[in-house]
Amino acid sequence: MSTTKSEDTRDAKASTPEKILPWVGLGARLLTGVVWVIAGGIKLSDLKQSVYAVNAYQILPTGLARVVGIGLPLLEVGVGVLLILGLATQAAGALSTVMQLAFIIGISAAWARGLSIDCGCFGGGGQLAAGQHPVYIWDILRDVGLLLCSALLVWRPRTKFSADQMIFTTK
Repeated sequence: MSTTKSEDTRDAKASTPEKILPWVGLGARLLTGVVWVIAGGIKLSDLKQSVYAVNAYQILPTGLARVVGIGLPLLEVGVGVLLILGLATQAAGALSTVMQLAFIIGISAAWARGLSIDCGCFGGGGQLAAGQHPVYIWDILRDVGLLLCSALLVWRPRTKFSADQMIFTTK
């Protein structure tokens, strides 16, 4: 059975998102994964500073801030590695989405309460020196972008060059 030129064009257009989304997902997965590994790795090198950064938000009790300050870098690296490998992508994307949302809320809360802190997102963190002023909007915008990448991976977890693709693809 032959097809007309308009039918071929329509079929090609209909499949274009299906062809592009796995590549977009690959970019989102690698970008987000690398950011998590870098952020968590830097914090792992100085867990005392990581705990100090969490305490600076003045949201959690000191004991819980200590647990978060130590556990968060491990979680960040773990989620990052899963995303880079493309293993359990949907679950890692969901965890990444929740973590980004928590960071956006935390930074927004610090901003709303007039705190002058470094977010500690890539190490460091804590109170800023006299005369320094935080620019929370850039931290929030970065995290919104990473949240959107993470949400894409929850919605469309099958990406190019992923362990999930090798494990779950049948021919």
